[in-house]
Amino acid sequence: MPLPQLTIYRHDRRKRALITLAGEIDLESAPLVRAALARCLSDGIRIVDVDLTPVTFCDCSGLNAFLYAAQRTTDAGGILRLYNPPPSLGRILDLTGCGFLLVGLPLGHLPPSLGDVLAPTAQALPHRRVPLVPVLSGDAR
Repeated sequence: MPLPQLTIYRHDRRKRALITLAGEIDLESAPLVRAALARCLSDGIRIVDVDLTPVTFCDCSGLNAFLYAAQRTTDAGGILRLYNPPPSLGRILDLTGCGFLLVGLPLGHLPPSLGDVLAPTAQALPHRRVPLVPVLSGDAR
């Protein structure tokens, strides 16, 4: 089995981490994303900024990993934000309507004084918990 085509970089500053993902996020590589984001929480990180600029593809497996990590981060009192999602993920976020849970400002819109670690200009609120809605089986029209 070939190795997943994904590289994960992490830069920490106190309780904040910048995770930069490069390559493709799919069924094979999504577990790596999930593990990297879970490791941030276990290391005491409570603000996780994920730069997706070098990501060339992301499918619903990647979205699932990000939503799971966002929920766990929120439960721990933290914040997870995605920056510069690739068009494939942007389309999935639009179709599912869950972009508001994950997407931060584009990296180019951050003040230059922040250096290599992202920091919001205002305190971002944690993700809000959305109640589960039962799904009807069969053909619902």
